[in-house]
Amino acid sequence: MFDITTSGELLAEFMAEARDQRFDAAGRFHGPFPSGAPAIFASQAARMGVRVAYAGRVGDDGFGDLIVARLRDDGIDVGAVQRDPERPTGTAFVSYQADGSRRFIFNLAHSAAGQQTLDDTQLARLAACRYCHVMGSSLSSPAAIAIVRRLVARVRENGGQISFDPNVRPELVERPGVREALLALVAGCDIFLPSDADLEWLAAPGEGMDASVARLMAEHRMSLLVLKRAAAGCVAYRDGERLEVPGLHVEEVDPTGAGDCFGGALIAALAAGRDLRQALRLANAAGAHAVTVLGPMEGCSDLATLKRRLDAAGDDQ
Repeated sequence: MFDITTSGELLAEFMAEARDQRFDAAGRFHGPFPSGAPAIFASQAARMGVRVAYAGRVGDDGFGDLIVARLRDDGIDVGAVQRDPERPTGTAFVSYQADGSRRFIFNLAHSAAGQQTLDDTQLARLAACRYCHVMGSSLSSPAAIAIVRRLVARVRENGGQISFDPNVRPELVERPGVREALLALVAGCDIFLPSDADLEWLAAPGEGMDASVARLMAEHRMSLLVLKRAAAGCVAYRDGERLEVPGLHVEEVDPTGAGDCFGGALIAALAAGRDLRQALRLANAAGAHAVTVLGPMEGCSDLATLKRRLDAAGDDQ
């Protein structure tokens, strides 16, 4: 049995060297970096020593080799990572703006990532897990949504828990079926990991943050909601308890993947039997460490690194 399974996009990412670099003019890019929100999550979780399995699809090319090697080197089971002989590995180009925002060009729908399948044998193997983690970015097409729904349903049948990071992206929400799939997972997950922006998207008109949390937890099955607040840390809600854990102060180099590392560390810590406060501290440390390194998966960290981060911050973890 796996501790954690996840499924979704795998891609090679290229990062613009200069701020405000345009896509319609020549410029320098760093990369390729192995990437994909669920892959960053999986890498962080696996580096903390838990058993992680991944389902996805890459091309039979150098970018695919790069990604599969990274997943395997991090200890992730790649038995359900397919190689597509006809389509290339998905790619993403990202440019950072002076105001802190990012601009992207993705090639996913027409790449190997957009052709992922999951047969019954792979489904049964992946569903034998304690936690199944879903990223909202993986709900990018009707086919991808169908894979996630099948996996979630089977994990639920087996008694596993569902964790969900909605990662709401405006460019995805208006695609057919995406909004409905997001809301269905909010309603059906056990552990919900929204950001401030995600919670605002879900809020009723005029509803404050705490009121939104109370309503979501009252209306749905989730037993734990953890609000990710970037450098400010996080706030967890469980059984009527509100637990706030401050973030760590670090020098930011690249924010890409910080929230995914936060989630990977949190679920890995819970899978390892740590109490909630300990898990939240480790998650904060993982998110903080991630922003100090250039590259989406380059900032994933092991338990020893996270403990050094916490010790340096004066945390008693």
